[in-house]
Amino acid sequence: MATADFTELANSHGGGVLRRGVTAGVATPSGGGTFAFGANSLAATAGAWGLYVNAANFSPTPANKGGEIRAAMKRSAGIGFSPLIFIGLQSNDVNSLGYLLGLSDGDPSRIVLRKGALVDGIPDVAPGTLGVLRRSTETIAPETWVHLRLIMVVNTNGDVVLQCRRSTGNVTTPSWVTIAGMEQVVDDVLGVNTGSVPYTSGRMGFGGRWEETNRRAYWDHLEAIRQT
Repeated sequence: MATADFTELANSHGGGVLRRGVTAGVATPSGGGTFAFGANSLAATAGAWGLYVNAANFSPTPANKGGEIRAAMKRSAGIGFSPLIFIGLQSNDVNSLGYLLGLSDGDPSRIVLRKGALVDGIPDVAPGTLGVLRRSTETIAPETWVHLRLIMVVNTNGDVVLQCRRSTGNVTTPSWVTIAGMEQVVDDVLGVNTGSVPYTSGRMGFGGRWEETNRRAYWDHLEAIRQT
């Protein structure tokens, strides 16, 4: 996807707090090209930033239609930040609620699926706490590319099925496998399994939360797919 396919979420960190853009200054993942998209925090200011897909039928997806978002990402060492991808975001604002999949705010981090506000990022806590639905048993070392896939299927009864995958191949020929500790989640229409009713449409994209300076994150090979 190209830069023109994305729009910045409202209330995102400004450029004086978070510098971001396409760069050739980082080694891309296996199978990647010359450039990746990166972000580097310049101030210890708590907040978030993100880009959402602005194409027709993606902003938002039609009612009762999900989809999937895929991306390779990595984070530098340290705590105080969490890069992520999102789907089902309920508005075009970092304060909005959605389904978030990313690298938790830990060193080393874990792969975490969370339901909640993008501005709160991905805390490094156990499932059942702060909206965390699943957390990988494996830890991810800093500066490690991880190719992730977040699938959101809206069933005809209104349940939302969430699945997380990780690729063991390169980004151009991925080989998707389940992630230990991250079994399928059914966000049921009764609001029992997650404590709130499911999101049955919304926006998808990538971004993260920062609250410390000199924290870096990168994304590559973004793919957005709509449920038909």
